[in-house]
Amino acid sequence: MRRTPYRRLFAATVLVASVLAPMAATPATPVHAATVASHGEDDCPPGGLGPELTARLDKTIEDVRKQAGIPGVVVGLWMPGKGEYVRATGVADTVTGRPMQTDGYVRIGSETKTFTVTALLKLVDDGRIGLDDPISRYVHGVPKGDRITLRQLAEMRSGLFPYTSDEDFVHDLLSDPQRSFTPEEVLAYGFKHRNTFKPGAQFEYSNTNLVLLGLVVEKVTGQRLQDFVRNRVLRPAHLRHTLFPEGAEFPEPHPRGYTDQTLDGAVADATDWNPSWAWAAGAMISDLHDLRRWAKVVATGELLSPETQAQRLRTLPTGHPGTSYGLGIFETNGWIGHNGSIPGYETVTVYLPSQKATLVLMINTDSEVGGQEPSTLLARAITAVATPGNVYDGGTAPR
Repeated sequence: MRRTPYRRLFAATVLVASVLAPMAATPATPVHAATVASHGEDDCPPGGLGPELTARLDKTIEDVRKQAGIPGVVVGLWMPGKGEYVRATGVADTVTGRPMQTDGYVRIGSETKTFTVTALLKLVDDGRIGLDDPISRYVHGVPKGDRITLRQLAEMRSGLFPYTSDEDFVHDLLSDPQRSFTPEEVLAYGFKHRNTFKPGAQFEYSNTNLVLLGLVVEKVTGQRLQDFVRNRVLRPAHLRHTLFPEGAEFPEPHPRGYTDQTLDGAVADATDWNPSWAWAAGAMISDLHDLRRWAKVVATGELLSPETQAQRLRTLPTGHPGTSYGLGIFETNGWIGHNGSIPGYETVTVYLPSQKATLVLMINTDSEVGGQEPSTLLARAITAVATPGNVYDGGTAPR
């Protein structure tokens, strides 16, 4: 197999190349402007960011989209005191040519982790769990689970093998993308392997960690993770267009999603693939409006106590210069948040406290470009124009 698919659920890459080689791309479609309701975020002046900056962003986004072969792009950039920029460009469907629109839902992949960890931290604030509790207190059968804490799971420092890197898992999933997996089934793929290092010794991105945290939430609350997230996270955050699907359901409207993470490497339409395998690590769905709101909620800790939020933002090195990781959240050159990748879709949702700025990206492919995640290429290019003192660098790809 050309590479191990599904290690890219976390849309994070090495440093982005400054120039992309020319590639075949879908035909360009007109750039569509949209006005997004504030939903209580920091107010931006009416209108855009000014004709010069807007024109530079238009050109930058379209250049990256074409060169990286991204079918469709939605970008939202809000900069209080300066203005806002909301655009959709390209196509939502490569067969019909339907244009990308700003009001569509997308699968948000690893951004789900910010919701799962927020749910976990709500239980910390409730006094029902402690971050330094061992995972063995809640879930049996975890390799060396008596030595691995909930904190280390949320920080990606557990040493547990990523189930998405198991060859049997990859084969089973790609052979039947509609298959429904239980959390216990996916964990079994990872638990076949020895732990990769001692707990806390280093950073390694592993979806195994988040599936376990999802099970902790269920064990402690007696509720399904989906229900607890909806009641204790989505509703208090006023996110009305964000959901934790039961299976492959996908609200309309949404763009088609395209991936090359297939058994033969050919591009496939992954729109209706069942994301149950990703569960607490990457199964959720959202839209531009809600992700704008969520970026600030996560970065500023609106749903958590100040003490718990301070622990969340205590980020540690990842091995990638400029990027560190905390409790289900990263910081990259000043931007705080997370990105997401799941077959067919990628997203970036980040907040820049120094400027109270928010950036949200949604694209309908996860096919890499020279080993780079397309969403990282795009986010880096946009921030190089809009916030040159804080250029988004993404994170570190799983090894």
